[in-house]
Amino acid sequence: MSDMSPNLSLPYLQPSQAQKHVTHNEALRQLDALVQLAVRQIDGIQPPASAEDGEIHALGSDPTGAWAGQGGKLAMRSGGAWTFVAPQDGWRAWDIQGGALRVYSAGSWLSVVPDLQNLAGLGINAASDAVNRLAVAADATLLSHDGADHRLTINKASGGDTASLVLQSGWSGRAEMGLTGDEDFHVRVSADGTVWTSALRLRRDDGATEAKCLLSGTVDIADDSVAYIPTPGAGGMVAINLVDPEYPQAPYSGILSYDTGPSLMLHSLALGSRLRNLNDAVLTGTTGTDGYVSVSVREGDLQLENRYGGTRRYAYTFINTY
Repeated sequence: MSDMSPNLSLPYLQPSQAQKHVTHNEALRQLDALVQLAVRQIDGIQPPASAEDGEIHALGSDPTGAWAGQGGKLAMRSGGAWTFVAPQDGWRAWDIQGGALRVYSAGSWLSVVPDLQNLAGLGINAASDAVNRLAVAADATLLSHDGADHRLTINKASGGDTASLVLQSGWSGRAEMGLTGDEDFHVRVSADGTVWTSALRLRRDDGATEAKCLLSGTVDIADDSVAYIPTPGAGGMVAINLVDPEYPQAPYSGILSYDTGPSLMLHSLALGSRLRNLNDAVLTGTTGTDGYVSVSVREGDLQLENRYGGTRRYAYTFINTY
């Protein structure tokens, strides 16, 4: 029979042993150190200049000084001297310096709770993979504030890439919203997850809204200046409206039908008294009558000339375009 216990290496009392209290007290010292184990440091190399009885250090692979040759063991201070015990797989210790619970496995003291920074992947009730680094299978996912605002950011590498939210059915895309291939906001739908149809587009430059047969936005035009508004198609109708609560708006508003393809035409459907249709004239900023707003067409554009004194904002809405 061995004279040491198999797990903690505690010395057994032997028959007819003299000074049994010495052996008993040695076993108590080891129990005092190893039960509820707490170590001052992990991978210790150099013994402290001043050590107190009861302190324990988990040694690194190549310690020096009084710890030399005891790599990987627990160094325990007792009676003014160091004693050493080899840990076994499954022993747990509180890392006082690191503030973490450790478990000994295959020669290393591992964190029971791993470092959660820079994980290769995380699966919650699901398995992550190289593409889906975060995978969640749940009835719902909650993202909430921490006392004030909460923003979810989806960032892409460059303008031609995609940053979007895709809604699927049976793992096949049916709707998508976001920056899909450019830097305007798109909403699009699909019947099969392969062919996508744009339903709505918001231009990033001016916030203009474009949908099927519909495009609207605003433009600010300085006095005696011209704005060029691209038409969403070669023909259709457009409503123009002055936006200024301090001045009369109706006289500078109207509805027109246009052609901006090979045949340039602009027909008045309803014009305010201060809105002039100049058909396909080239507007320079002073072409129309002073005090009026003039509109004409050129290939691909609607021309809007402001001679109403000061910078004015005009809203436009294209409908039935093609």
